[in-house]
Amino acid sequence: MILVVGAGFSGATIANLLADKSNEKVLIIDKNSHIGGSCYDYRDKNGIMIQSYGSHIFHTNSEKVWKYIRQFTDFNTYMHKVIGLLDGIETHIPFNFNTLYDVFPKSYAELLEHKLLDNFNINTKVPILEFQRQDDDDLKYLANYVYDKIFLHYTRKQWSASPADVDDAVARIPVYLSKDNRYFQDKYQGIPLNGYTQVIKNMLNHKNIKVKLNTDFKTLDLKKFDKIFYTGSIDEFFKYKFGQLPYRSVKFTLETHNTEYYQSNAVVNYPCNYDFTRIHEYKYYLNDKSNKTVIAKEYSEDFELGKNERYYPIPNDENYDLYHKYLYEADKYKNVYFLGRLGDYKYYNMDGAIERAIEVYESLYY
Repeated sequence: MILVVGAGFSGATIANLLADKSNEKVLIIDKNSHIGGSCYDYRDKNGIMIQSYGSHIFHTNSEKVWKYIRQFTDFNTYMHKVIGLLDGIETHIPFNFNTLYDVFPKSYAELLEHKLLDNFNINTKVPILEFQRQDDDDLKYLANYVYDKIFLHYTRKQWSASPADVDDAVARIPVYLSKDNRYFQDKYQGIPLNGYTQVIKNMLNHKNIKVKLNTDFKTLDLKKFDKIFYTGSIDEFFKYKFGQLPYRSVKFTLETHNTEYYQSNAVVNYPCNYDFTRIHEYKYYLNDKSNKTVIAKEYSEDFELGKNERYYPIPNDENYDLYHKYLYEADKYKNVYFLGRLGDYKYYNMDGAIERAIEVYESLYY
């Protein structure tokens, strides 16, 4: 018998592969009362599919991942766009040529566009650090504008830190030299037609898989299992012997409004205004029809054990050093394998979590 801890995409993928490809008997457990992990969703009384842990948009360039996930669901053709409120103007994020013309007078936007195209290639994402390196006051001004209006205050809210403290983040802030308003440019994008929870349910619907919810791995006799695939937090597995790995958490405040739509887009970011970072409006994703709408205001906060959930590993050298202490400890356990955002202390999109689980499986069985 094989134990899989965690019924999100990482755990569901490895469990499905073990059961289906290798005919292994698998017990998958989750401490929550539902499967799906942070992708858990449900239809509310208004018929709107609510994503409990914020917006999840599936996107990938991997043919392998797309072929795998399509066994369990069909997708719509939703392509995600993000609106940000900059100086009271709703415009597109990441910053692109359309944003340029939204926030600046036409004559100055034209000047900046020409300078950008004289120095960089169209349809490329150029870090603002490159603008600051140019001997051009206008490009330096643009870099400072993007940094201040989109990144600086948003980062302080999201990470409770200055951008300089977030893993060389300033060097990666892009301006997209394009009129493509999509947030992702991946070949494959969409939302599962019946939601993410149903996808996970389909993945675990196998004669060799048993699911137990409301179950903490610490209550099990781990010696009974031939292999253990652990997608929980690696420091928790080792009882925090070297200390807790830091995470940021997120709180979502749901509101129901008696109107067809609350805002102009599925996600609107507020980089410089209010305490929340963004507002999600769920009915956009599957084009749900209702005379009401549900939004979620997203507030970032520190993770506190027993109070909230781990969301984002905090990327800096000190935290990575602590993680590698646990990784070194993990090498002593020959039948325990760590994966997923918490097991690897790494931010994964859904396709990355699936791909990582496939890689772990193939490394052991091929």
